[in-house]
Amino acid sequence: MDKKEEKFLSIIDRHKGIIYKVANAYCKEDIDREDLIQEIIIQLWSSLESYNAQYKLSTWIYRIALNTSISFYRKNKRRKENTISLSPVLEIKDPAEPDRFENRDFQQLKNFIQELKEIDKAIFLLYLDGFKYKEIATMMAVSATNVATKISRIKNALKEKFKKYKKSNYGI
Repeated sequence: MDKKEEKFLSIIDRHKGIIYKVANAYCKEDIDREDLIQEIIIQLWSSLESYNAQYKLSTWIYRIALNTSISFYRKNKRRKENTISLSPVLEIKDPAEPDRFENRDFQQLKNFIQELKEIDKAIFLLYLDGFKYKEIATMMAVSATNVATKISRIKNALKEKFKKYKKSNYGI
């Protein structure tokens, strides 16, 4: 193994949380998630030589992961629109098996986030990860004002969806 490979594997190991977080936000199905993770890693490898050290490594990884995910999502969406899913026929769930997520509200929030447009999802994911508006703006190539506006709108939309969800599921 040469130095470049060692350096790359070290980077992936230290920052794999970013890759998994982004992939989980863009893919519901495990097989798609695995494909996306692989694609992100390929893109990171291809771009390693062009990494600019003036930016934080995590920012660079987020940017590549998000751009790759958005492209993957669009390509995958088109493919899925033109195919018939056999998942409901092939999936057999044991009724005795407990839900994978004990907190249904948290799972529902994740579902609502998953339904966001790909750009909004990317911005909100970065926001949830604690990035400042200016950092998000840099990564997404938009203005900080645009980021603030989008985050505010996303929060309001999620609140409304949650109100409807609570009303229909809990009678609240």
